[in-house]
Amino acid sequence: MYEAIMVGLVMAIAWTLEKMGGTCMVMRPLVVAPLVGLVLGDLATGLVVGASLELVFMGAMQIGAAVPPDVIVGAGLGTAFAIISGKGTETALALALPISILAQSIKVALFIVRSWFMDFAMKLAADANIRGMHALNFGGLMLQSGMYFLVGFIAVLLGAPAVTSFVEAIPPVIMSGLTLAGGMIPAVGFALLLQPMMNGRNFIYFLLGFVLFAYLKLPIMAITIIGVGVAFIVAYENGSAGTQAAAVDEGDDLFDE
Repeated sequence: MYEAIMVGLVMAIAWTLEKMGGTCMVMRPLVVAPLVGLVLGDLATGLVVGASLELVFMGAMQIGAAVPPDVIVGAGLGTAFAIISGKGTETALALALPISILAQSIKVALFIVRSWFMDFAMKLAADANIRGMHALNFGGLMLQSGMYFLVGFIAVLLGAPAVTSFVEAIPPVIMSGLTLAGGMIPAVGFALLLQPMMNGRNFIYFLLGFVLFAYLKLPIMAITIIGVGVAFIVAYENGSAGTQAAAVDEGDDLFDE
């Protein structure tokens, strides 16, 4: 019971702070997983799982009407089941994505329910009822925070023994396959991140990073510093070109006068 309550509270509080803090990124696996690990008494596993799942969910951002797999549920329950079962990161990687996709469907259903608030919100706005609009917004936030608590609480309370038994029953050959798949899942996260950014102009930077890592064997920190330098040069050159073009246009206008 204690574990279920604490995991549910971590997930609910993470969502509440995320929305009240102006998208301060506390809902990311790097934050949620260590917090779950802390309340379950295994911070080290939480840190490892959080870093691994951050690679998986790096491209999972809710933009506009797009609802990606739920990061909080995937990180929170993936970490909880990994610690409770005692099987570590491989279990978290294997369970996080399916759980987050299921939570995505629950969130969409909740969004449909919250859409019923729109007519009421329009009426409050027409009446200039500022206090009522604040209460309605806060009520919607609490509704979704409650959903996260219930999902975490029920999943851990009812699912932990079943998940533990299931994991223990997995043959070693299957667990080896899950370990291999877990190592490949971060590549999927990077692919999802690159998909909206990759085009003919940006491909050269991806190729440069690949060459630096695969052939020159540079560490990630060195490649990151090089990337920051290249980004600064490109931004500076584009800014200089824009300033020069503006100066030329302004000069032409003065000359015409």
